[in-house]
Amino acid sequence: MQKIAFHLNSLQQGGAERVVTNLANQFVQAGYEVLIATEWYGEKEFVPDERVKRVHVGLLEKDEKKSRISKILLRIRYLRKFIKKERPDVLIAFTHTVNYRALMAGMGTGVPVVISVRTDPVGHYDKRADKIQIPLLFPRAAGCVFQTEGAKAFFAPYLQDNSRIILNPLHPKYIGTPVPKKRTKAVVQSGRLVDFKNQPMLIKAFIEVHKKHPDYTLKIYGPDSKDGTKEILEGIIKENHAEDYVKLMGGSDSLEKELADAAVYAFSSDWEGLPNALMEAMALGLPIVATDCPCGGPRTLIRDGVDGLLIPIKNQEALEEGINRLIEDPVLAERLGTEARKIAERANGQAVFEQWRDFLEECCQR
Repeated sequence: MQKIAFHLNSLQQGGAERVVTNLANQFVQAGYEVLIATEWYGEKEFVPDERVKRVHVGLLEKDEKKSRISKILLRIRYLRKFIKKERPDVLIAFTHTVNYRALMAGMGTGVPVVISVRTDPVGHYDKRADKIQIPLLFPRAAGCVFQTEGAKAFFAPYLQDNSRIILNPLHPKYIGTPVPKKRTKAVVQSGRLVDFKNQPMLIKAFIEVHKKHPDYTLKIYGPDSKDGTKEILEGIIKENHAEDYVKLMGGSDSLEKELADAAVYAFSSDWEGLPNALMEAMALGLPIVATDCPCGGPRTLIRDGVDGLLIPIKNQEALEEGINRLIEDPVLAERLGTEARKIAERANGQAVFEQWRDFLEECCQR
């Protein structure tokens, strides 16, 4: 295996896009020829190593007025043309629709296609169209990379047997940070303000925590997703007169500094894929209480009572109890945080790269 191609919609900043950019950089630094085939250019994108070749395989200006079906077929056609021209040793597809497109485009080319499931399959791979496409296309995959056991278990044995679970690589800035001499009286969370992260429950839980620990504050870092969640959170804060101790901090590019000395990291999602924000909090050594949400991301990362606390989803009382426990038992909190830092041993960039490299080699040989 010498020539690798990745395919996804764009490099617009997001979880899958960050992973592809990091992997592409590592493969090219290791001496591989690397291409990234994308459908469009985003406004704010990750920038890969200059040795990585970026190729546009999306619609042309003349295609924009064509029908939806015509556009779907053209996208497959353009990707297929790219595959036949470049002849990579393997094509790796990231995200839902891209997986289907890559498998269709790769038919008959002799180029193995490896797909990657990056989210909870329930709600994302169980629509009528999925039930038609999955049995037709997924058996053609040379392999599949999952992020959690829960995601893997959703699919048929033929795909499970031909797969690997590989974590996302941590950004180096979160690894090896100094242990804080003293923790601030702050509970923190990081991530977009979006409905499935259930930040309303977090705020309501913390309002109760604050009654017992009035010297603590809650800080939520993350940009507005524009789905109405921010307005809901602002309403809860105003209604409870919590403006002095619940803060929406907005997005930040220096979370490794903003979060590092917090007393507790509280994760409240109803569902996730593999949450990068939770991995980063662990790498920083934060004492964590997290919902055990599908499709198993937190459980893949955290061993309950060893390097964090897991609680049921949508359980405000359990979240209150978990936060209070970590505030009131600093010895436990520090022990969990110390163990949490060890996530870097299995999710540093080199370790993740080696897992991808070995699995792709295996898929190519097969």
